[in-house]
Amino acid sequence: MPRFQLPLTYSIQRLRRETHGATRKVRRKVEAKPSWLAAIKQSLSVWLNRGLILVAATVVIALGTQAYLKLQSIPVERISVTGTLQHTQTEAVQKMVQPALQGGFLNADLTLLREQLEALPWIYEATVRRRWPNALEIHVVEQLPIARWGEEGFLNHEAVVFQTTREGNWDALPLLRGAQSDAHVLMARYQRLEELLQPLALQVAELSIDERGQLDAVLEGGTKLKLGNEEFVERVQRFVAVYQTELGARSENLERVDLRYETGMAVVFSAPVQVADLSIINKKGE
Repeated sequence: MPRFQLPLTYSIQRLRRETHGATRKVRRKVEAKPSWLAAIKQSLSVWLNRGLILVAATVVIALGTQAYLKLQSIPVERISVTGTLQHTQTEAVQKMVQPALQGGFLNADLTLLREQLEALPWIYEATVRRRWPNALEIHVVEQLPIARWGEEGFLNHEAVVFQTTREGNWDALPLLRGAQSDAHVLMARYQRLEELLQPLALQVAELSIDERGQLDAVLEGGTKLKLGNEEFVERVQRFVAVYQTELGARSENLERVDLRYETGMAVVFSAPVQVADLSIINKKGE
């Protein structure tokens, strides 16, 4: 049989292709095989970063702690008290808060200080705040008494009873008496009574309520009104009408008016009444 021989050029090209293919296979195997050195380097890099972060955090915490402790040790060197104070001395307020400031500027319990200040008899509201770097500002609002309550207390503008010694002359304020739970009711009755008596230019000196809800009033000048516990407005309006027509002329001798009747009233004068005056005792004529 005839023998064929490939050209030399073809053999060389084939050899190159086979060699190149074998080299690529070896390279793929080398590249696919994980490098233990690279893994170690990557692990060291991660731990190094974590260590640096930990060190930085430790430094920051240490510096912050040191700064906080330093701030805590700062004493309060100045206390300012503002507000219109008529019954409370500024020095008394400053002296009262001093024990709470022994722990330093940051350790002062501002909520506790406010509660202690508002527990004082004449303090209605208090505001306490820090003023950097070493001052404490206190603003107080005193109670506004609008009526006397019992023997030693007062009633403020929100019908809240507060107890304190009565230093000074408070006789110009009306006197209210009753259980502390009735303070709001009694204040509302007082304000309404003042409003209804305004056309007569009469003012209420005292107003009291007993355990049964019975209202008694004393007007300026000493006239007593027994109002009971029902039909409050109607009874006062009846008194106003009769006072304008008949009682006003003898107001100096008017001692007591009992309005606890359905349509009439009982009137007591401090001086003897004439027969003609009896017509006002009962509007029914009974």
